[in-house]
Amino acid sequence: MNTVITVLLAVLVFGLLIFIHELGHFLTAKACGVKVNEFALGMGPTVFKINRGETKYALRLFPIGGFVSMEGEEESSQHENAFCNKPVWKRILIVCAGAFMNIILGFVVMIFLVSLTGGSKIATTTVSQFRDGAVSSGSGLQVGDRILKINDSSIFVDYDIIYALMRDDDGIVSMQVKRDGQKITLKNVTFQVISQEDGVNNIFFDFTVTGNDKTAGAVLRQAFFKTFSVVKIVWSSVMDLITGKFSMNQLSGPVGVATAIGDASKQGADSFFMMVVFITVNLGVFNLLPLPALDGGRLIFLIIEGVRRKPVNPKYEGYVHFAGFALLILLMVFVTYHDIVKLIQG
Repeated sequence: MNTVITVLLAVLVFGLLIFIHELGHFLTAKACGVKVNEFALGMGPTVFKINRGETKYALRLFPIGGFVSMEGEEESSQHENAFCNKPVWKRILIVCAGAFMNIILGFVVMIFLVSLTGGSKIATTTVSQFRDGAVSSGSGLQVGDRILKINDSSIFVDYDIIYALMRDDDGIVSMQVKRDGQKITLKNVTFQVISQEDGVNNIFFDFTVTGNDKTAGAVLRQAFFKTFSVVKIVWSSVMDLITGKFSMNQLSGPVGVATAIGDASKQGADSFFMMVVFITVNLGVFNLLPLPALDGGRLIFLIIEGVRRKPVNPKYEGYVHFAGFALLILLMVFVTYHDIVKLIQG
């Protein structure tokens, strides 16, 4: 029964995130006057369809994707409202809209989380008190310090503090704090590293932070910077994969994500919705990477066209995207295989 619920939750979450992504492309295309031939949720055979104006709206059998088919997107077209005949800046907006919609969704869910969790206070970045056994207090940090930077990484919310310390190699960091109205640099602020797993430190966070009253403005600010923090986490994780800090075995595909969704749902609504934030932001950031077959890959070709004042030969662009798509499929097979192995091994 738990497995069935996990699968259903995963399908619902993926379906919602894909719908929001494609809706971004669709609405922006319509706003830019592009003819949309089909707006589909899912892949494979059509289960349900309805025609409204020039667009066919379809629900397809397999809930593993979706697409917006625009006139002149993949081939040349003489239609005045074809995608290929619109100015480059409009096409850039359309290509980027799906990813931005995913990030906006993350922001909206984060507003909901900040509003309904944490009681009547919102966490700040100001040190409130030290826990028993704290070592950071003996290396320069004081009660009342507002943390501005850790290892040159700007700190806006408490999430930034946690992530910056987790990413540090040895638990010894430099900090910039605001103390008595002045900015002070603290070198060699030390924290106890309890353990390390998969290149991530398990740090003993030996202080607490103060809380501000939960006003509408404070909620919006906190939600914005927490969402921005998640974007940074996703981006730096991608860079860690590229630079080799994390291995490919640590990637998760649909099976791993579905398992994580199920685990998060068992821990409560807060964990579940936080997982949704991470997944939708991940989808948005990943789609903007300059890789063939992704929105970011198409964006690169549009930027090249804008600079050259003429498009790249569609035939060659098609070859690049096809090769990128094939590589993405191979990557998906690889990570799914490792997800299943990890699931079987527990």
